[in-house]
Amino acid sequence: MFAQDDSQVYQPERDTYLLLKCALADAKPADTIIEIGTGSGLIAHEMSKISKKTIAVDINPHACIAAKKLGVEVIRSDLFSALKNNPKFTLVLFNPPYLPTRPEERIDDWLEYALDGGTDGRSTIEKFADGLAAVMDRYGRCLLLISSLTGINEVPAYFKSKGFISLVIAEERVEDETLYVLRISRDLCSL
Repeated sequence: MFAQDDSQVYQPERDTYLLLKCALADAKPADTIIEIGTGSGLIAHEMSKISKKTIAVDINPHACIAAKKLGVEVIRSDLFSALKNNPKFTLVLFNPPYLPTRPEERIDDWLEYALDGGTDGRSTIEKFADGLAAVMDRYGRCLLLISSLTGINEVPAYFKSKGFISLVIAEERVEDETLYVLRISRDLCSL
């Protein structure tokens, strides 16, 4: 039997609450919603109050257990890898690991998956962008939280190279960084 360890689960912080605020303003009852990297499950739990078609994924088994305790339907998955046969989603939410992390700064635990964004902070974000079209409805949208540490110009440019457009819909200064929520949709003019 696997024992949950809450110290291995990313707990809600200001980034979580900023993304949640934007998601609550954007979500509709008819949406099919997925939260990637659910962590504690707070956002997916709140979304399930709006749309009964809400699921969450996380690679961290401790996070999956925490989210299930909130009544969230959870799939253990590395980003989209376990979602091959699911329908496309109209709202995709993601608070990715975005902290720039050098190899010598890495720690070997499950919480690292919630924090380590690679050397430039964009490693997981770019993998997410590479797979987004396969899970997002043609007219769907994605809310993505990023940081000024990650690159407010670089992230939208990468999504643009994948056929998406991005708009900053919220920002909040937190200590030594600024958090941004991007609203991402397909660039239908480029299809």
